[in-house]
Amino acid sequence: MAMTARERVLCTLDHREPDRVPLILGTSNATGIKMKPCRALKREFGIESPDRYIYDWPELGTALPDEATLAAIGSDARGVLDRFPRSIYEKNGKRAPHEPFLDDWGGGQSEIEPGVWYPGIHPMPEASTVADIEAFPWPDPDDPSRYEGVRAEARRLAAENLYAIIGTPWLLFPFERAHELQGLDVFLTNMVAEPDFAKALLWKIEGICKRIMGHFLDEAGESLDMIKIGDDLGTQESLMISPGMYREFLKPVHADLIAFIKSRTKAKVFFHTDGDVFDLIPDLIEIGVDVLNPIQTSAGRMSDLAALKKSYGKNLVFCGGIDTQRVLPNGSPEEVRREVARVMGLLGPGGGYMVSAVHTIMDGVPAANVIAMAKAVRELGQYPLNRG
Repeated sequence: MAMTARERVLCTLDHREPDRVPLILGTSNATGIKMKPCRALKREFGIESPDRYIYDWPELGTALPDEATLAAIGSDARGVLDRFPRSIYEKNGKRAPHEPFLDDWGGGQSEIEPGVWYPGIHPMPEASTVADIEAFPWPDPDDPSRYEGVRAEARRLAAENLYAIIGTPWLLFPFERAHELQGLDVFLTNMVAEPDFAKALLWKIEGICKRIMGHFLDEAGESLDMIKIGDDLGTQESLMISPGMYREFLKPVHADLIAFIKSRTKAKVFFHTDGDVFDLIPDLIEIGVDVLNPIQTSAGRMSDLAALKKSYGKNLVFCGGIDTQRVLPNGSPEEVRREVARVMGLLGPGGGYMVSAVHTIMDGVPAANVIAMAKAVRELGQYPLNRG
């Protein structure tokens, strides 16, 4: 018997086999789609609607797909997003064309070529002491304009009871915020040269993230099925920091944030981390991660999907796995179909797998391949799984 999209996802989150494997697309930047392929999808589906960006942030470039597009592609979830503070929109609205976009943490993006923006503005690169942390102008997590519309949208989706609901407050990622504030090379150096400072900075960031999360959950927590947090911890072949450094610097920070979330909502913790993070998966399970995303199959041991499923499939739900480096941008629709079937066949048995692209569907991905991915899920994702 066919399930609703929400029933399908909830069954999957419970590590049971639903009617078919769910498809997660367009709910956040982690499962999103850039504007160029989103426009192409709308043309393919004959949908006429205004272009919108998540967070009304064109420089990020990620589309906010309208309901008609999400329904046409068959996404089984919907996202609930927060906002930048109103003052940030006002300030950036007054800047001259091509000037950098600055967020509420003081970091931002500069235009490196026409229409291409890069997150290269770091407001505290020289900081190295606790006094520097105390002197920094931190964002206000209590600004109510951040949460405008969150309660209404979450309640609307919950009342409809059609789709799984993912809460996606923007970048409550302590490690990545530290990169934004100092620059990646500077912060990694400080983790070695100034470890007390690095730890103090991470805990300061986590405290603000926790306040933002608390307000977000006050607005939406009772309606959510998943809540997204994370930190990019891997590279193409290994970790960005050693497992020992993760356990010393970041694991306590992540554990504290996850414990706070679980004290406030029944939503599953959806943790986004790119790259080869195989060595950290036991740690992530230990601190309460429920859903791991994006399963970057092109990165080191994350390509061994059979080992992932065998070792951790009872503890984690996997979301992602459809390659965005080679298959989606460069493959034919038939190659996309075969890859979706392969990944579902390895991660899907017994439930606990949701199809999604590995991070955002980028500009180089043709609409035909996005459609092929979704079609393969519908046609080959029925339980018992069709591996053809």
